[in-house]
Amino acid sequence: MRFRYILSEVGKGLSRNKAMAVSVVLVTFVSLLFVGFSALAQMQVSMMKSEWYDKIEVTIFMCAKEDNVASCNKTEATEQEIRAVADKLESPEMANYVKEFHQESKEEAYENFQRLYGDSPLATWTTEDMLQVSFRIKLVDPQQYRYIEEAFTGSPGVAQVQDQREIVEPLFRVVDNLKLIALALAGVMTIAAILLITTTIRLSAMSREKETTIMRYVGASSFTIQMPFMIEGALAALFGAILAVGTLRLGLHLIINKWLAGEFTWIRFVGTKELLIVAPGLIVASIVLAAIASGVSLAKYTKV
Repeated sequence: MRFRYILSEVGKGLSRNKAMAVSVVLVTFVSLLFVGFSALAQMQVSMMKSEWYDKIEVTIFMCAKEDNVASCNKTEATEQEIRAVADKLESPEMANYVKEFHQESKEEAYENFQRLYGDSPLATWTTEDMLQVSFRIKLVDPQQYRYIEEAFTGSPGVAQVQDQREIVEPLFRVVDNLKLIALALAGVMTIAAILLITTTIRLSAMSREKETTIMRYVGASSFTIQMPFMIEGALAALFGAILAVGTLRLGLHLIINKWLAGEFTWIRFVGTKELLIVAPGLIVASIVLAAIASGVSLAKYTKV
């Protein structure tokens, strides 16, 4: 009987405050949509870093003929200078930083150049002798690339020390910034959701104040009085969370699967698996959100 009464009161409350209930759904939907987006963005950055950082190489380019780099002075690196760099990479002091390295000869560099740019006009006038020897270095810890850069920059015969991180870090920063923006918007919308849910439940409690007063006089427990209001807020917030999860799923399908995955085949993007990890958190967050707002409102209007 008590359960049936609670459900009937929930139905009454939602029917009396349809506009406010829809408002709660929408604001919860928007706030949790931003929270979900920021969580997926964080997963994307972590995924890219874990995959790419292990593959990132540091490359030491030796001076080529007529190299305009200031440290080269248009002089090609000698065999002694190339050997000195190789010996230093093999030295005990580098053992904690260098996992392995490959010395790419000018012949290998020319083959790779032709494979990449063989169909372009640039390949027609580029000769093997114009290219330089280089060292491709795999690091024990990719985060320590600065040590290699500092150790070899300015060494005799070294033109440039290049870290592939310079290519991928800007992309990481863009995704990180989008995540922070989404998180900030989510914070603002979450506050708005709490205020709106609080207002909705308060109006619902005020409209039924006579009923709740009578219930207290006849000995109804605080739980029985409060539960209909709490369920109203929880249902509206829960529906908003379900809409947010559905929108994120649609966004993954249209933006990731249909667009980005085809354009950037070398990147593994977040998908349904990651969304299934985020979705329960959004559902729980919606219920917690409603619980906080309900607690604030009911304290006054149901004399908790």
